[in-house]
Amino acid sequence: MKPLRPILLLILLPLYCNGQTNQSSNSGITIKIESEMSPPTWALLEREVIRANEAACYAFFNKYFDERGYLLAVERWGGDDGPDDAIENVADWPVLHALGASDEILRLYKKAWEGHLLQYTEAKTVDVPFARDGMYYKEFPVMMDWMHNGEGLRVFNLQGLSDPYDNDFQKRTRRFAGFYMNEDAGAPNYDPEHKIIRSMFNGSRGPLMRKATGLDWVGDPIEIENRFHLGHGERNYEEMVAHFKDYTETIGDHPQNLSATTLAANAYLMTGEAKYKDWLLEYTNAWLDRMKANEGIIPSNIGLDGTIGGATDGKWYGGTYGWGFSPIVPQTGERAHRTRVYRGIIGFNNAALLTGDFSYHKAWGEMIDKVNANSKKIDGKTQYPHMHGDEGWYAYSPNPVDWGILDCYFFTQSPQDRKRLGSSHEWIEFLEGKNPDYPEKALRADLARVRKIHASMQEDETTPDTRLADDPMKYNPASVSALRELMIAGLDPGRGGAALYARLRYFDPIRRRAGIPQDVAALVNKMNGDHVAVTLVNLHQTEAREVVVQTGGYAEHQCTYVEVKGQKIQIDNSYFTVHLAPGTGEELMVYSKRFAHQPTFTFPWDRGKVVTVK
Repeated sequence: MKPLRPILLLILLPLYCNGQTNQSSNSGITIKIESEMSPPTWALLEREVIRANEAACYAFFNKYFDERGYLLAVERWGGDDGPDDAIENVADWPVLHALGASDEILRLYKKAWEGHLLQYTEAKTVDVPFARDGMYYKEFPVMMDWMHNGEGLRVFNLQGLSDPYDNDFQKRTRRFAGFYMNEDAGAPNYDPEHKIIRSMFNGSRGPLMRKATGLDWVGDPIEIENRFHLGHGERNYEEMVAHFKDYTETIGDHPQNLSATTLAANAYLMTGEAKYKDWLLEYTNAWLDRMKANEGIIPSNIGLDGTIGGATDGKWYGGTYGWGFSPIVPQTGERAHRTRVYRGIIGFNNAALLTGDFSYHKAWGEMIDKVNANSKKIDGKTQYPHMHGDEGWYAYSPNPVDWGILDCYFFTQSPQDRKRLGSSHEWIEFLEGKNPDYPEKALRADLARVRKIHASMQEDETTPDTRLADDPMKYNPASVSALRELMIAGLDPGRGGAALYARLRYFDPIRRRAGIPQDVAALVNKMNGDHVAVTLVNLHQTEAREVVVQTGGYAEHQCTYVEVKGQKIQIDNSYFTVHLAPGTGEELMVYSKRFAHQPTFTFPWDRGKVVTVK
């Protein structure tokens, strides 16, 4: 055998000097770290929060789910305790796994999801007409509003972070998006002429093209007294129906329907097919145009003819969950202010993710300014309106409207959006170097939350026949807020079915899975428009670790270069690998051109040529 030529030997030879790099055929640039780092407190806490979450989630699953993955609770349809609440019991589990928790967390989430689909396909109503053949049809809610649809999809919509290659996930992703692109003749939810989703109630059996009733919202009659404790405080079924008696104006489009764009975003992230992006932008841009036509305020009703307020007597603020929606609480006789227009930010975020266009957030931020500009002095204090009705702005509060402003700043990183945030966001102030104690404080808080919730769960004496679907939710121990912020600089997906928007993500190249490898911890301590600073630590004292660092939750950013101890290392890709020798750690300054690539679910080592957004 002939000896290797010197130049080839140089490429293949591992380089172990700190900051040096080598090129790998399947993982791009590798940065090798040999700087010793005694385990920081935040790193030890981070790994302990992951470990505690795992143990508590296992106990939770064993108590509230059976061997089929069915939730051990009374199955009902409705806005109080329906199918959406059932699967929310494993909320944040997909994020927990994507951050680095054990594969058992993913297995249990999937078991719960598969069981959920079967359980609520089998579950049927007697009185509610559209769910008599099953509350789910084609593995999707038959028809419900997107406050509840979004909650019921908040776990599925994040499965692609860790499990994009699952065949059932891929088929469902296409099918679910198709319900809103008129690809299913039985679900004509979308009107392409007027660019509207035709009703607030929509799903796999199409839109509800009549006014909703209390029965539609609350489900079949059920015994309440001495058996259940309802979240809205209802004492009997009659009060359940009364709670929803004003929820009738559901015909036409509403901003919360923008949550449906996550279905198209998922399909685009999985397939790269232009039709999903085209529909998402067509629908979202229509809402942007409506804002402009309504003096910068997103209207809460669009009629079937495409006009603002067309189904609510011309009132742009009309409709259920609209700007003027303040129904009476039956137990007290008082009005509760329940607008849900703020869910519209989900569609704007999805559009920006796919395009890098911040005009959506510019419009949203200006809307918030316009609303808050109607402030006035009440009892000598400045107060701000949160609702608008026939008499103008109302529902004044000392707190200004802040819906979606963190999202705006996360995407734009503009001084104006930062100004809107003020000084109340500890995480943002930490990223600006003003709150150095935040990581330990936040991690200890999440650790304490796991302990307290687990203890409360053990004291829960409900039985499956005295337990509604939303009852176990308060015992779901998954606590990922601090991990999400500190590890990946990510926004909270919330309860609206949003994607996970993040500046970084991690993958384990040895185990070929999403999430940071075992014994590795990460802390993002700076973020601005062109770079983030992240410290990576290998807590294992005798074994090396490798971690793939991806720029963007979905590889949407182009990492231009990484600076380590003053040395600039060209990357020119959406990911790079860091090799951490035992007991080492280092801060990396990761510079990026944001939103330069077509976002994707595909794992780094499976990506071919990078597709650049034009």
